Amino acid sequence: MFSSVAGVDGMMVLSDVFMIQNKLKNLIKGVITELGIEAEDIHLEHPAELAHGDYSTNVAMAAAKMAKVNPKALAEKIAAKLNEKKDEDIAKIEVAGPGFINLHLSSSFFGKSMGEAVSEGDSWGRNKAYEGKKVMVEYTDPNPFKEFHIGHLMSNAIGESIAQLIEFGGAKVKRANWQGDVGPHVAKALWGKMQKPGLGWGEAYAYGAGEYDAHKEEIDTINQKVYAKSDSAINALYDEGRAESLKRFEELYKTLGTTFDHYFFEGKEGLLGKPIVEEFLKKGVFEESDGAVVFKGEKYNLHTRVFLTSRGLPTYEAKELGLNKTKFEVEPDLDASIIVTANEQTDYFRVVLKVMELIFPEIASKTTHIAHGVMKFASGKMSSRKGNVVTGESLLLGLEKLAEQKINEGGRTGDTAENLAEVVAVGAIKYSILKQNTGRDIVFDPEQSLSFEGDSGPYLQYTHARARSILRKAEERGIEPRAEERAVGDVERMLYRFPEVVARASKEYEPHYVTTYLTELAGAFNTFYAKERILDAGEDAPYRVLLTEAVAVTLKNGLHLLGIKAPEVM
Repeated sequence: MFSSVAGVDGMMVLSDVFMIQNKLKNLIKGVITELGIEAEDIHLEHPAELAHGDYSTNVAMAAAKMAKVNPKALAEKIAAKLNEKKDEDIAKIEVAGPGFINLHLSSSFFGKSMGEAVSEGDSWGRNKAYEGKKVMVEYTDPNPFKEFHIGHLMSNAIGESIAQLIEFGGAKVKRANWQGDVGPHVAKALWGKMQKPGLGWGEAYAYGAGEYDAHKEEIDTINQKVYAKSDSAINALYDEGRAESLKRFEELYKTLGTTFDHYFFEGKEGLLGKPIVEEFLKKGVFEESDGAVVFKGEKYNLHTRVFLTSRGLPTYEAKELGLNKTKFEVEPDLDASIIVTANEQTDYFRVVLKVMELIFPEIASKTTHIAHGVMKFASGKMSSRKGNVVTGESLLLGLEKLAEQKINEGGRTGDTAENLAEVVAVGAIKYSILKQNTGRDIVFDPEQSLSFEGDSGPYLQYTHARARSILRKAEERGIEPRAEERAVGDVERMLYRFPEVVARASKEYEPHYVTTYLTELAGAFNTFYAKERILDAGEDAPYRVLLTEAVAVTLKNGLHLLGIKAPEVM
């Protein structure tokens, strides 16, 4: 979609971190050219073990294969030349294994990179991958009259993080929410409420859905009346339910930290899909079948889907056409449109995107569907009041209570504990969703998600709060952070990689790169904290305070990209 976006080897960024990559590449290119060696590309990567260097290249192995010479001998020759030409940013260059060349950066480089993190503050890690672009990200997409379920939580967490990553890359991001306020589910909820007025709207829907087969004609009639707005009593009940649902959703969005720029509804933008289908029925894109209008996808190795029912009502597929056309009308200079939904809709979107390709080719070329997995539970302990469905709301509430209990056990009580519990609960669930590949299912364990001992959102939040506490004490003692020549440890060797991780995550729309990196960084810092003094380190104290501040800035910015708040105190 954005062909200008490159990975570690080509990302256009603000940070000096990427300048070292270009320096290393140019240095290697110069040496192999001097040695009369041809190489198509200089590929740099990070060794799996920090002790093996900060960058590694297989250029000698690739060139040796082409030249039919011994790769290790060639690597030794290249490394010797590189060591002759290296500058103050490079400590040493050595050969490993069958011919890998490992490059170790210097303590002065790490001091500069930590200083850069601290001086850039909230801008640390930003890049220019999407500079000048406008991108719409559509996510969450709950349906009024139904429960806000855990799938909506997943879509919200993933969509918000992707929006943050793209925004961090310089784009102007528009957040959109597509909500189904008409359709069979609405009719089922209205019918259920009419039968049992005391039910909540989610319960009314569940009751109506369960009774649909027995009362199909009544509920279908209500559905038609909703579309036509022809019955004043149904209209009033509909307005009440819609307003109540949307109000509750807003409360949840506030808790989750999301603010939408555009709200699209099936009852408005979705209805615009019907005339589109009728227009392109005449042009041969669609066909009539048993009174309905369908798209025969088999000719494109897809499947047939209905776009207008035999009653003349638009299906989700048709509504999607109205929605996507509207997106590019309300934001006419959009460069890209990203849609985040559950992977169960993947086949559905293949058909919709093929239809869009035929009728709105420019819109289709700018539209990307990102599918996420489903949430499963490690135990059956958490459930809704109905006992068979875990709603997003009940999950958040249950986690919040569990978080507050843990915080109280730690000695913090009152309003502060309650507010912190919400921040920790949201961080716990977002981290659990974002810690692995977007398309994979996740197994959610409430206790593990709230652990302060690693691989969790609260662990990252706690580490950030610990770093901030150290910095407050340093300020009280008058210890100023300062970059100096000191022995380099694992923390420094990880800190400078943050912009690279952000660049990759934003390019691939994969927040899990950020969660993995932050967890490893937090682990390295906590190990350092356990083994070394920081404030009482004598002449090393200013350097270690700088390192601590760089860690705090990196954790805060990384958590921001995950849509997670970074408390100053825990």
